[in-house]
Amino acid sequence: MNEIWWQTVGQEKRQLVLLHGWGLNAEVWRGIVPRLRSQFTLHLVDLPGFGRSQGWGAMTLEAMTDAVVSRAPAQALWLGWSLGGLVASLAALRYPQRVGGLITVASSPCFSARDDWPGIRPEVLAGFQQQLSADYRRTVERFLALQTLGTDSARHDARLLKEVVLHQPMPTVEVLNGGLEILKQADLRAALCALNQPFLRLYGRLDGLVPRKIAGSLDALWPRSESLVFPKAAHAPFISHPAAFCESLLAFCDRAREKTPAA
Repeated sequence: MNEIWWQTVGQEKRQLVLLHGWGLNAEVWRGIVPRLRSQFTLHLVDLPGFGRSQGWGAMTLEAMTDAVVSRAPAQALWLGWSLGGLVASLAALRYPQRVGGLITVASSPCFSARDDWPGIRPEVLAGFQQQLSADYRRTVERFLALQTLGTDSARHDARLLKEVVLHQPMPTVEVLNGGLEILKQADLRAALCALNQPFLRLYGRLDGLVPRKIAGSLDALWPRSESLVFPKAAHAPFISHPAAFCESLLAFCDRAREKTPAA
């Protein structure tokens, strides 16, 4: 059976599972681990097929979620960035007794643009899939550059993301295509209306992949959730603005803990 790469850091009572985005791995969180490890036991995960979680093929969102849940502690908070936000969201929906709270970062319940919904144009995602077969490394690097575009630290942040990819095993083209297929097809907008756990959504105003107007649309659709837009961040606010990101995360977790009845 294939294993998911999983690293646990810290010994705090509160558990936080961190899920990365498409093409990357858990090393994206290294910059904020020192700020969070005194508050949480952190669970750093390479999604199946990505980074050190080798040997997996393309997966559906459901299969990927189930694989991660099988290793996760009970009643943890789940934080998912981009594609990882879809995995964390589905985990909260399918296993509400296992997920104590949900935080999504630069993520959308529906990444693909629809008639009434802003997002990534389907032809753009299809173009990435076609380019992967020809030069998948260059295609991944181009995708990483899009994630930091417009921020004051764009060059530094893009270089950091690139290093994260290059210092760990690269996903196969099959796995990368599978991830893009999830981004093309997934739509959790209606399902998440029923979510009962504390729910925080974090966005970057300069994000070119998840338009900031999504935040307002989901405020109306999911009135029980909270949202925050970082004004000078793009698709990776935890890299460009780590202090503000961690401060917002900790404040939400404290509020969530106050609302949760004692066991």
